[in-house]
Amino acid sequence: MSPRVTSRFSRPTTLRTRATVLAAGLGASAVLGAGVAAAVESTAASSAAGAATAAHAVQAQAAAQAKVAKAQAAEAAQAAEAEKAAEAEKAARAAQAAQAAKAVKAAQAEKAVQAAAQKQASWVDPVKSYKLSASFAQNGGMWASKHSGQDYAVPTGTPVFATHGGTVVKAGPNGAGDGPAYGNAVVIKHGNGTYSQYAHLSRVDVRIGQVVKTDQKIALSGNTGNSSGPHLHFEIRTTPNYGSAIDPIQFLRSKGVQV
Repeated sequence: MSPRVTSRFSRPTTLRTRATVLAAGLGASAVLGAGVAAAVESTAASSAAGAATAAHAVQAQAAAQAKVAKAQAAEAAQAAEAEKAAEAEKAARAAQAAQAAKAVKAAQAEKAVQAAAQKQASWVDPVKSYKLSASFAQNGGMWASKHSGQDYAVPTGTPVFATHGGTVVKAGPNGAGDGPAYGNAVVIKHGNGTYSQYAHLSRVDVRIGQVVKTDQKIALSGNTGNSSGPHLHFEIRTTPNYGSAIDPIQFLRSKGVQV
């Protein structure tokens, strides 16, 4: 029988082997732990990045909304300003129209005043609708001498008007003092030193001393006195009395009257 040989190195070798395995295990654990730690760290980093991205997105959205709100507010303010400007322009146009209407009204009033003043200062026909008959200085058997005035053929009762403003100095029958041939008559003294006479009247509507205006009705035409038919006998005189007559048609035309 062979003697057992025991190696003195067998136990330490076993121990070393176990130590090596243990070290390898620890190394693997360390490596695994490092990997896990790295993975966790990576996940945390990803989460942080995601949170940052989300926060940035929220901020961007909030900024965009704020920008839109600001734009809408600016647009609303601009619209309000435009409406205000339109209202102001409308009010200005209305004020201008009112001012223009006021100016037109004032001009019309002024024109009316001027027309009234001009009418007061002007001369007019003694009757409005007529036919001229016997003329001034005409010869004929109806007069003792030449005809002293102008006859206007009109129906009895035709209104007779003052050809110019003045004061009545004669009025009544018997030619108002100039003789029965004139019938009822009126004589008016005018401011320019002339006189107008109206004869053969059917009615006298003024009295001596009365002040009359241009174109004021003073009588009605007729057929009184030495008359062959209804008409108005009209004279322009340089005195209130018979014998001072001048051509009445020529005189009226010199005053702008279309006879």
